[in-house]
Amino acid sequence: MPATNSLKTLVVSSAVLSLGGLSSAMASDGYSDGVVRIGVLTDMSGIYTDLSGEAAVEAVRMAVEDFGGEVNGVPIEVIYGDHRNRADTGASRAREWYNNEGVDMINDLSNSGVALAVAAVADEQKRHAIVNSSSNIGLTNDYCSPYVTHYTYDAHSLAQGTGQSIVEDGGDTWFFLTVDFAFGIGLEEQVSDVVREAGGQVVGAARHPLDTTDFSSYALQAQASGAEIIGIASTGADAINAINALSEFGVTPEQRPAALLLWYDDIVSLGLETAQGLMLTNAFYWDANDEAREFSQRFYERTGRMPNMAHAGNYSSTMHYLNAIEAAGSDDPDAVSEKMRELEINDFFASGGYIRPNGRMVHDQYLWEVKSPDESEYDYDFLRLVTTIPGEDAFQPLKASTCRLLNGS
Repeated sequence: MPATNSLKTLVVSSAVLSLGGLSSAMASDGYSDGVVRIGVLTDMSGIYTDLSGEAAVEAVRMAVEDFGGEVNGVPIEVIYGDHRNRADTGASRAREWYNNEGVDMINDLSNSGVALAVAAVADEQKRHAIVNSSSNIGLTNDYCSPYVTHYTYDAHSLAQGTGQSIVEDGGDTWFFLTVDFAFGIGLEEQVSDVVREAGGQVVGAARHPLDTTDFSSYALQAQASGAEIIGIASTGADAINAINALSEFGVTPEQRPAALLLWYDDIVSLGLETAQGLMLTNAFYWDANDEAREFSQRFYERTGRMPNMAHAGNYSSTMHYLNAIEAAGSDDPDAVSEKMRELEINDFFASGGYIRPNGRMVHDQYLWEVKSPDESEYDYDFLRLVTTIPGEDAFQPLKASTCRLLNGS
């Protein structure tokens, strides 16, 4: 899909025409320009398109429609754009949206580099950004602000969920297949710390370049290590290629692959024959409960696919943001920030969720195991719940955060 140089706007409320003449009155009533405008900044054309992209936009649209298309009589608009997986492009688009297009909140933000860059602009412009598709915990540490919320998951929750839970389940020895740049190395280091703290042992690692297609030598190193757990510290195509290689070259029956950032979409791509037995941490599964199934069926009817955790997070966080505006009676960023931290989150995505002062949304995470083909009873019946990780255990303790807001600055 070509870059979205011009804004593509969806007006989701028929009230726009009838209320258009009231914009100036609304502005004086606490709404900046007579409209609440949400921008979905996502990957529309690159490596994360399948994980976010148009489906992320659709999740936000669904939330706005389910909210009623307006808040306190003010229409809600959704626009979207492509960040092209470039931090400078993401920051430039965010600044343009905040300054010139009246965007009140930016959602999704796949790619950690983009998310951090937009977080800095959000803080500078005093406008909201909600991150659902990126893992970097800097968003609630050095890049924290009253206007930035890290909602769905982060690298710490992945390490805690997969690392600690698997060690407690008897997976004592680990070997890593790691993509050789900051994301993969950082994830390996975080999980290694968790494994050791839980009493496990790291016996080695093999690091591979980004976008590797031949994993044969790395799979053989993992097999030769004798480790009980093969931790895959990569994501997207690299993770899929690594898992395929482990299956093809036959790790021993005593060895289990553990994906440290694997998406539901990746399991669909791999198929159960290859992915069976894989352990992964995810914040959401479409078949987890009746509410999740109801949302997921509607999402499927609109997109032709089941939602992943970021899609669910995009919907839930948009609803929470709109609830906060409704409670504040204004789209004033500071008033909305206060209400976002006051209001509890209870929906199909989170029960008893809440936002900490540093912007971290705390909610349960889940360790899943991929079913075998024989265990799967119907379409998209892919995961079995292993354990629930309480939110307070899943995310970085607040006392460990370096967020400046915790010091009153």
